[in-house]
Amino acid sequence: MKEEKPHILLVEDETHLARGICFNLEQEGYRVSHLESGEEALQRLGYDRFSLIILDIMLPGMDGFSVCKEIRKIDPRVPILILSARSHEGDRITGLAAGADDYLMKPFNLSEFLLRVKGMLRRSSWYRPEPVEEGYRFGDNEVFLLSYHAKTAQGEIDLTELEVKMLAFFFANEGRAVARSTLLESIWGYAADTETRTLDNFIVRLRRYFERDPSHPVHFQTVRGIGYRFSRGQRDEREA
Repeated sequence: MKEEKPHILLVEDETHLARGICFNLEQEGYRVSHLESGEEALQRLGYDRFSLIILDIMLPGMDGFSVCKEIRKIDPRVPILILSARSHEGDRITGLAAGADDYLMKPFNLSEFLLRVKGMLRRSSWYRPEPVEEGYRFGDNEVFLLSYHAKTAQGEIDLTELEVKMLAFFFANEGRAVARSTLLESIWGYAADTETRTLDNFIVRLRRYFERDPSHPVHFQTVRGIGYRFSRGQRDEREA
């Protein structure tokens, strides 16, 4: 039986850019559907499933941030890559907070773009069973990795593919200081010397989910000069 091509949804209103993206993705062997508005994308998601969504921020009508939030209500697991011509750090944080898995600035390097797409598709192809499972408890939280779900002091939440992968990595390395380069390579597949704030923004998201006071984290701690450490117990006051 022939393996089905990954199906990618591109939501981009710049016609020339969209044509170029579609052409290059199809050259890589992917099946691509292109829509020009967030409203069309949400309607399409009502009856179709995708392996990856590539979402522009500056769209006519509903902006990409709002579309991203709505997509997460429909499908909490599908990988979302945001594209934006806006370089403000706040936009990157807003995108990740809305539920995106990665954020790429325009104009972008084609090779880097295709590598990110390949990595996100590889992660989304994991087999995801839904058995009855015992939760991983820490603080006021209980995380169910196999079912992509968590109970927190703020309520119950669904987790994305990358959130689950990062949590699983932290749980397996509880108490150890993990280098930024190790996290970037293990979670995103980036080269060790990649300069990106994606990791830091994800940590901000995890703290918002699971910490009583995100500004004084107990579980997801910064280790100065190294990276981060996960702890079930009390915060080391020497760390930020």
